[in-house]
Amino acid sequence: MATRYRIHRDDGQRDAIAGQTFGSYDEAHAVLERYYGDLCCSDDREYYRIEPEEEPENEVED
Repeated sequence: MATRYRIHRDDGQRDAIAGQTFGSYDEAHAVLERYYGDLCCSDDREYYRIEPEEEPENEVED
């Protein structure tokens, strides 16, 4: 099974960032790094986490 990584908002809401899925942790981290890098000492930001998701492999039926 392949592992993909999905960004989740800590408050459970969905937005332009939350819900995106990536092929690697580093790709997801780069998105969050850009988001947090654009903010400066603001309490008006959302908090996100990256969680792994197992993707089932396609099964071939005979």
